[in-house]
Amino acid sequence: MALNRAQFAKQLEPGLNTLFGLEYKQYPEQWRQIFDYNTSKKAFEEDVLLEGFGAAPSKGEGSSISYDAASEAWTSRYNHTTYAVAFAITEEAVEDGLYGSIANRYVKAQARSMAHTKEITGADVLNNAFDNTYTGGDGKEMLATDHPTRSGVQSNELATSADLSETSIEQLLINISNMKDERNIPIAAMGKTLIIPTALAFDADRILNSNARSGTAENDKNALQGIMPGGITVVQRLSDADAFFIKTDVPDGMKMFQRRTMKKGMDPDFETGNMRYKCSERYSFGWTDWRGIFGSAGA
Repeated sequence: MALNRAQFAKQLEPGLNTLFGLEYKQYPEQWRQIFDYNTSKKAFEEDVLLEGFGAAPSKGEGSSISYDAASEAWTSRYNHTTYAVAFAITEEAVEDGLYGSIANRYVKAQARSMAHTKEITGADVLNNAFDNTYTGGDGKEMLATDHPTRSGVQSNELATSADLSETSIEQLLINISNMKDERNIPIAAMGKTLIIPTALAFDADRILNSNARSGTAENDKNALQGIMPGGITVVQRLSDADAFFIKTDVPDGMKMFQRRTMKKGMDPDFETGNMRYKCSERYSFGWTDWRGIFGSAGA
């Protein structure tokens, strides 16, 4: 249905002071702080895990050398989705508007809608991080205590969920530094960015940025100050007020593929005279290596 003059009655009469509601400030693109940006020219993208070798066994004098095996393991797939929004406006509404172009205002609203959708889609990866119905290439949810590997299970969440605190952040950073690959070889990883909902913003700032330890009577040095080079990323669209995450520097972790950037179009309808406006974009969000993020669902 086209937007018509009845929906913009006040804009067709003199005496109007202000039009508001479509010009609010927006937060910078938050998904870029969480996901590594990639481009794609295919219908979907696949990342395949390669298993390496384990520790080398000893070889006795004169005995044969031992051969290890390596292979491809699981595959993570990114299926690109098209997101689009459109509107139409009648010829008469275009002609009779007294306060500038009605269509131009709603083209801006269209852009806001598309940006909001992208943020929601990215945030939903974190919102579903502990849900076992949203699984990755290894068949487990993104954050789990039992990711299967050739050398046994590994974890990227706290064994006992805890709220954001100095202790819980320290434990996650210790777990990150103790990570191993598929063949049980330690990897040199570190926490890079703390990702939190708005409800935890002030607590996170005190915990990470105070010179002394936060919430204690002692004047001990704050060992967490400056430990994560990416700092704190506050994400307004996280649905759980006490879940928090730490993005690591492990490659091929949190990924976003841009299949097609935003495309805009407009054309008149010959029969009605209506003007039609559309925009669409195609992309996918997800994760490949679960070692790219650690977290806790909160207590």
